[in-house]
Amino acid sequence: MSVKWNKTDKTTGELTFDIPQADVKRGLDQAFRRVKNSLRVPGFRKGHVSRVIFDQYYGEESLYENALNIVLPDAYEAAIKEADIAAVGQPQILPVSMEKGKDWQMKATVTVQPEVKLGEYKGVEVPKQNTRVYAKDVDAKLKEEREKNAELVLKKSAAAKGDTVTIDYKGTVDGKAFDGGSADDYSLELGSNTFIPGFEDQLIGHKAGDDVDVVVTFPEDYGAKDLAGKEAHFATKIHEVKSKQLPKLDDEFAKDVDDSVDTLDDLKEKIKRDLKAKKEEAAQDEIEQAAIESAVANATIDDIPDAMIQEDINTQMNQYLGNMQRQGISPETYYKITNTTEDQLRSQFAKDAEERVKTNLVLEAIVKKEGIKATKEEIDKEIKDLASEYNMDEKTVRNTLTDDMLSHDINVRKAINIVADNAKQVSKSKTKKDEKKSDKK
Repeated sequence: MSVKWNKTDKTTGELTFDIPQADVKRGLDQAFRRVKNSLRVPGFRKGHVSRVIFDQYYGEESLYENALNIVLPDAYEAAIKEADIAAVGQPQILPVSMEKGKDWQMKATVTVQPEVKLGEYKGVEVPKQNTRVYAKDVDAKLKEEREKNAELVLKKSAAAKGDTVTIDYKGTVDGKAFDGGSADDYSLELGSNTFIPGFEDQLIGHKAGDDVDVVVTFPEDYGAKDLAGKEAHFATKIHEVKSKQLPKLDDEFAKDVDDSVDTLDDLKEKIKRDLKAKKEEAAQDEIEQAAIESAVANATIDDIPDAMIQEDINTQMNQYLGNMQRQGISPETYYKITNTTEDQLRSQFAKDAEERVKTNLVLEAIVKKEGIKATKEEIDKEIKDLASEYNMDEKTVRNTLTDDMLSHDINVRKAINIVADNAKQVSKSKTKKDEKKSDKK
């Protein structure tokens, strides 16, 4: 294949390439088979016209457009691969020559990725992360577990914040009942902020058997517009008041919380280990994010083509809506329950699209500079991991994702590791990155 690339500006150029006659012939044969069964030629039954008769009756040229549509995608992909360019978006391709019996010549106006000049990406400074687990952290977790295992005990005294009351209530606005405004035997924890602001506070200080006229005003931004900003009266009957009785902090409690421990001290040690692991994981995430941000800030990147921005937005939307569909929520249902539109979702993902594209460009540049290449074993493992994560069989994953796509993700993760693993944690209040930001102000 004859290929020529001529860059006309930083992110645009002309790609000229030939489609070999053998591929042209293949395309013509496929195009003929597609139209054969619909042909009507005098003296021949429908679908029984030979190629020779077709060419005599209609002319081979009548197949050119369909044949070009068949062979052009592969020819274009082969051309950009041979030219070694990172094309983005949809090219504008026009035929230069489509002579019978000769290679077809094409010219494409192609948008390419901007040039990236890497700056410092090894040894960048990031804020020092504290992964120490304090006694108060363990105590807070124990308190949380006690709250989860607390029992509700009937009390005769007045309800206090944190108590749970069982109530009947009937709400009215302007003397009329409204949808969702009443319930019987409803269990409500006072202070949980489950109800309209002010409702729960007005039950504090009342006992079982009391009737309370709760008066509240719906917030101006309340979901039901016909109720927003209006005053409501709730005739409320308190049936029961219960207080939380926390379990005793001892070895028996520890066994109830975690059957793998025998004593309270064992539970404390396990909680400490778990908290330590979580803090270390969170710290690594913070280091990665800060280090990558610095590497991107240190790089010089030409203007990013809009095609790359739109491609990123499309990818983010497809992934997001795909996750929704895996949970049984179609795009139409999602827009309905969130009271949003497709344009609003696009706008949401557009906010950080340029930064995401820059980050990916820098990471790809690091992959290239470091000579990172995914191995077959790594690709096979990636397929297994994806199949397990999305509950799919491995064959489906292989048919859905190409080795190039899988390699790209693996290589980018390796680049992230290089940047993060070589980052320097600093204790001072300002890193070099922060100082640069201050200098620009």
